[in-house]
Amino acid sequence: MYSTLISTSELQELLQSGAPCMVFDCSFDLAQPDAGIQMFKASHLPGAVYANLNIDLSAKGDRLRTGAESGGRHPLPSRENFANWLGQIGFGNDMQAVVYDRQGASYCGRLWWLLKWLGHERVAVLDGGLQAWQASGGAVVPGPSQTLSHTVFSITEPLVALVSAETVLGNLGKADQTVIDARAAPRFRGEVEPLDPVAGHIPGALNRPFTNNLTAEGFFKSKDVLRHEFEELLGARRPENTVHHCGSGVTAIPNILAMAIAGLGNTALFAGSWSEWCSDPTRPVAQG
Repeated sequence: MYSTLISTSELQELLQSGAPCMVFDCSFDLAQPDAGIQMFKASHLPGAVYANLNIDLSAKGDRLRTGAESGGRHPLPSRENFANWLGQIGFGNDMQAVVYDRQGASYCGRLWWLLKWLGHERVAVLDGGLQAWQASGGAVVPGPSQTLSHTVFSITEPLVALVSAETVLGNLGKADQTVIDARAAPRFRGEVEPLDPVAGHIPGALNRPFTNNLTAEGFFKSKDVLRHEFEELLGARRPENTVHHCGSGVTAIPNILAMAIAGLGNTALFAGSWSEWCSDPTRPVAQG
């Protein structure tokens, strides 16, 4: 079972073993929402299923619109609606999920987290993404998503924590909450804001751009390096009190994954993130 990362060699062995497994391509582009599916159609791992951030992994899509579990630009679908989608594509509770993208794990982490939220432990991010797969000699193919017979995916207790804007607001300034913002430093400081109507950050938040988790070659840094970097960032703060956010609850997840790799536990996600926070003018905003 793989529950955080899987290497290209481990994935090759897993696929050759015949064990129940589904591979998901989560490639996406926020500026060009249709680009992800075009990338997928041009080349993807054999047998992979495409998971679209806007349509399949958030409540923006018509199939998952009802019962959103968060606000923000990419609201979480309800657990029930997401489980129904998994069943429709043939993903079952006995399967190992492997998720990847070609944008430095910017988007595939969303599916990793959603499956954990439904209680599914067997899900891992392909370290290095599509680029690492091809560099290791892995085959790619063009064409549409694979289709499997429908099944029923059963929801169990969440393996990850979700917090609301109200919870974050109520705990501002308290020792039992540390907010980490995964956005790039200029956005965190409020110098630029390309996507949301208000610039800045949640008061008291720490900044850890999600790209800091990767090496220059696009792989996650080692467990020891990640642990050192997060401990240095947190100082005397307790890791288990960490709440992660970003712009819309997507790129915060590489920080959650990195802390898990580092052995620092399962930390929480504020899924609505900055886009939900700044939508209410009564919530405080800091800059600098």
